[in-house]
Amino acid sequence: MRAILRVWIINLAPAFSAFAVATLLAALLLLVSGYQTGLAFRALLEGAFGSAYALSETLVKSIPLLLTGAAVALAFRAGVWNIGAEGQFLAGALAASALAATCSASGWMTGVLGIALLLLAGGVAGGLWAGLAGVMKNHRSVPEVVSTILLNFIAIELVRYAVHGPLMETAGQFPQSDALDATLRLARLFPPTRLHAGIWLAPVVAVLCHFLIQRTVFGFEMQATAANPQAARFTAIDTARVQLLSLMISGAVAGLAGVIELAGVTYRVYDNFSPGYGYTAIAVALMARLNPLAVIFSALLFGALENGAAAMQRQANVSAVISYVIQGLVVLTMAVAGGVSLKRNAAKR
Repeated sequence: MRAILRVWIINLAPAFSAFAVATLLAALLLLVSGYQTGLAFRALLEGAFGSAYALSETLVKSIPLLLTGAAVALAFRAGVWNIGAEGQFLAGALAASALAATCSASGWMTGVLGIALLLLAGGVAGGLWAGLAGVMKNHRSVPEVVSTILLNFIAIELVRYAVHGPLMETAGQFPQSDALDATLRLARLFPPTRLHAGIWLAPVVAVLCHFLIQRTVFGFEMQATAANPQAARFTAIDTARVQLLSLMISGAVAGLAGVIELAGVTYRVYDNFSPGYGYTAIAVALMARLNPLAVIFSALLFGALENGAAAMQRQANVSAVISYVIQGLVVLTMAVAGGVSLKRNAAKR
């Protein structure tokens, strides 16, 4: 427990400092724009934590951010720039929805077994979707930054095709899939709130990602590959295999996020199924300094931002886009802090 607390402190102190700087800059921006800064941030806090329902909604929004953030952190720790968590998230949800539509009528895919199969299908789909980028990297030298971004757009169009075609609801009125059977939905913990059992699953996955990185041989190979691929090859580490598997595991975690969002919140797949969780995940992972345990807290912060932004817009007439400004500023401040740290380390040498 002490080791875990030490990890959190080491990783979260710089992250919270960056978040504080980003918040201060956003406050100055609001002030210059003529808004009442105090009212705006009070509305944001009340919208995120001001009631039991607000807190539950913050947690609901934090779950997909936690999983996609852990996915991005895991890949980055292996030196693989997975910018495709958005597409992997969609691939997982789409695969689970297709499986449910195909097998639910048979009657045997229900309850815990059915949910487990949906999670498995989503994880496999997300892993294979990310694996495409890994194969292109290893066999055609396509940078994964490019391929994972492009695969995001292909996944978006696949979802659009599916909900306008083979997976369109039976009624045929809207471009969406049929609702999941009630037996395939994650249990709601505190009705009438939307908080679901995914709140227990997501942190477990983050802990497993941390264990994989810090306590396994493969995790050591990941970190060695990220630190110096050439040196890693001299120690008989197959860096191409390590990066491919890291990318696939990362995609599987993002695919799980898509399934949990489907089974716990939306129950359907539709156009714009993801509001950009896979992209926000990059900021979540960077704020946590690529530590899956610290991602638990950074995801909660970003979930609060996303949830509180709507209240800020209603009560203070401030555009909800300001939450994305804060997210961008967090990334910038973390990048600046990282650059300063690298210069200091280089100077010491």
